[in-house]
Amino acid sequence: MAASNVCQTIIKGIDSLNETLGRGVAWLTLALVLSTFIIVVMRYLFNLGSVALQESLLYLHSLIFLMGAAYTLRHDSHVRVDIFYRPMSAKSKARVDLIGALFLLIPFCLFIFSISWEYVASAWSYHEGSREAGGIEAVFILKTLLLIMPATVLLQGIAQALRSILILTGRNDPDASREAVDS
Repeated sequence: MAASNVCQTIIKGIDSLNETLGRGVAWLTLALVLSTFIIVVMRYLFNLGSVALQESLLYLHSLIFLMGAAYTLRHDSHVRVDIFYRPMSAKSKARVDLIGALFLLIPFCLFIFSISWEYVASAWSYHEGSREAGGIEAVFILKTLLLIMPATVLLQGIAQALRSILILTGRNDPDASREAVDS
């Protein structure tokens, strides 16, 4: 029973982290829309342009997608072929989720993290900035998302695997697990 409580605590902590990150990142979509609007107004009404403002769209877009990946996984909203999965029992779904997490998701995240490490470290070593005059001098920070994304998705994958194990061992109510994901 103690192991079950530890797993539940870990799951809740990871879910809470990714829920907070996801909800925060969601607000960046508003910033993206407003920035796009400002760029269009500046360009077409005032014949003005800003490289930094234009590059900010790339930064915001990257932040939204890379930081939102774990949130999307937490809410089971990634694209999936539901023809077979949807009608499965809760234990069968837990089995599929566990196998997927252990053999696909977690190794993929570790691979992305490992191949990105030197690339990001190199960018940090010389504080890589924009190639454009007047651009944002923080490309090294943008590239750091290549490490943060797999780390957060890896954590969510661990939570998914633990949740599946609890369901398969009968230590967790599958309906309660799904409700926790949806809330």
